[in-house]
Amino acid sequence: MFDAYSLLKWMHFVALSLIGGGAVVALLISGFEDEREDLRGLAATLWKRTVVWGVRIAILIGAALLAIKLMNAQHPFTEYYLHLKLMFVVALAGLSEATPKALAVGKRGSALLALMLFLLASFTVYNKAVFGVKVLPVPPTPVASAAP
Repeated sequence: MFDAYSLLKWMHFVALSLIGGGAVVALLISGFEDEREDLRGLAATLWKRTVVWGVRIAILIGAALLAIKLMNAQHPFTEYYLHLKLMFVVALAGLSEATPKALAVGKRGSALLALMLFLLASFTVYNKAVFGVKVLPVPPTPVASAAP
């Protein structure tokens, strides 16, 4: 059966593939910019058009996935991995927006840190069973009283 959740999950995966691939290629190209004049600025442009937009799209799709879970009365925040993932994603979003300016002047540190944050978020999701689940309190059951 085809549903919106499955489509959004696939689109989220495609956006993540764009982020990871774009980050690696931009970092590789930035290594050649020092030696070749015709490549200057290409890494920053590539980062801005692939990684930054990939992060933006992935965040929007992730919010839609979270909204669908909440509308279906699921409790996604009971799993500890989601808190860590969101922390990495927020840091990645901020850093990916600032990285094109750094790449334009030949600094690769923020791009490497952004790639590391992406890999940490991916690792956290892939190994989510390691982080455990919060136990929701069970509502008390009414006790039947004896008849007088």
